[in-house]
Amino acid sequence: LQEKRRVRSSWLHFEVEMALAMQDWLSLGVVGSLSALAYFSADYYIPALGDLFIKANLFGRDLNKSSDAKVPEALGVVTGMVFLVTRILYLVVGSISELLLGMELRKFSHDESAVHAIALMLFLGFADDVLNLKWRHKIVLSTLASFPLVTNFPGSTLIIFPKPVRALLGNDIDIGVLYYIYMSMLAVFCTNAINILAGVNGLEAGQTLVIAISVFLFNCVECFVFQHATDQHLFSIFLFLPFIAVTAALLKHNWYPSRVFVGDTFCYFAGMSFAAAGILGIFSKTLLLFFIPQVLNFLYSVPQLFHIIPCPRHRMPRVNAQGNLGMSYTEFALSDLSPLGQLIVKVVQVLHLAHWEKIDDGKRIKMNNLTLINFVLYVLGPQHERKLTIILLSIQAFGTMIAFTIRYPLALVFY
Repeated sequence: LQEKRRVRSSWLHFEVEMALAMQDWLSLGVVGSLSALAYFSADYYIPALGDLFIKANLFGRDLNKSSDAKVPEALGVVTGMVFLVTRILYLVVGSISELLLGMELRKFSHDESAVHAIALMLFLGFADDVLNLKWRHKIVLSTLASFPLVTNFPGSTLIIFPKPVRALLGNDIDIGVLYYIYMSMLAVFCTNAINILAGVNGLEAGQTLVIAISVFLFNCVECFVFQHATDQHLFSIFLFLPFIAVTAALLKHNWYPSRVFVGDTFCYFAGMSFAAAGILGIFSKTLLLFFIPQVLNFLYSVPQLFHIIPCPRHRMPRVNAQGNLGMSYTEFALSDLSPLGQLIVKVVQVLHLAHWEKIDDGKRIKMNNLTLINFVLYVLGPQHERKLTIILLSIQAFGTMIAFTIRYPLALVFY
């Protein structure tokens, strides 16, 4: 009798697992179909609404082109809205499926938290494009928008030490509230990192697409190969399928020669989507690995971002007489800088981290703006805009390879 009960229990457990597996695959099929719909919808509405944005004075002019044509700006709001509608349609299809077919689609407890945070950042980005908010306001509002994610974080605040230091520091440490501060700062970083690595056609949408595909592949490996924290990684997969779709549609129209500008709206929407996946999917530390070029760009830009060295409003490359893009520059007198600023300039000169020259009979210094784009131009020389974008996206892809190398082979050695 006990053996029969054990066999029956095992069979019931198997049936439950199979039902959950079928539910997951059915849900994945629905998300995939909605993502295809999202791509074609975004592909249609982005150019269709361009004239409407121009009439509303939401346009810019491409400073690296000879044409003075108006280019609609802030079209990232269209991709964001299509993405949010796709998430809503998934819930609608799930309700219809359950009502008519008795089949329930996969639901996640933190879906609402992700949608709230993403919608908040989409609104903030559009407000910035329209009102040109100050940086201090954007940082504060980005931090507030991260609260739905941080307060619903489903993971642990333990930090596991690498094997070489465990004898000294122990196996792990619970940093408590500091981990929540880190996650909030991560959300702020993600929403601004893409925004400061910009200035050439296709770069914002392109780097976002590379990172998104990298995050998607990472979650697929974790979910289907290693079967680690399946629910959390499935959530990220479901979140990023429509995100990749709308980003690909935007890149099609933002690629050189750009017919639309993505605006701060898209950068903030994309950054918070990454933060939502990383925080609620419990891979916030791994997420940062996929931002290696953005981290390097931020560190390189720190002297100008914090105005230790003069920072012009636009640091994008400048077109030269041959039609290629060259470095953009900032000019200053060394005596006008603080001691820290003078030290940074000396380090840059000694390590050859930027192009610099003395002007006005040696009274002033002309130095390229400290961005990754200008550094690539400093190393490789002037480039055609399309080629420059391809080089920068190749650097992003190489960063992904480094991230996967650190996450798997090296992590197995140290953890």
